[in-house]
Amino acid sequence: MSSELYYLTLVTIFTAVLWAPYILNRFAVWGIFDTVGYPADPKPQSPWAVRLQKAHANAIENLVVFAVLVLIAQVAGISNSVTVTTCVVYFWARVVHALAYALGIPWVRTLAFVAGFFAQVAVAWQLLTAMSVGA
Repeated sequence: MSSELYYLTLVTIFTAVLWAPYILNRFAVWGIFDTVGYPADPKPQSPWAVRLQKAHANAIENLVVFAVLVLIAQVAGISNSVTVTTCVVYFWARVVHALAYALGIPWVRTLAFVAGFFAQVAVAWQLLTAMSVGA
């Protein structure tokens, strides 16, 4: 497995389990019956859980873009120090983003998001430059 696919796997697993803490909070605040049901007037969740749910939605949205870029790079045989480094950066940026979002640290959250975005741009740039050379 390439380094890029390894970090794509880590990002995917991280995104896949990111729901667990805010669902546990829902159990704590709502109780089991309201959590598995459809309460008419649910109690508000803890602020950190609401923020983590938003971070999870953001992680899912960005995983789509990141995964497609990494998979295109793999199919095209494009792997270099830039693609590997940006995949590492993307993974850690998403971890920091989720933590900063849940903890309510706006500047760190924003910087982590931007780091992840530019990691995607860097992979896309590697694809575009490699494809334009071969065109």
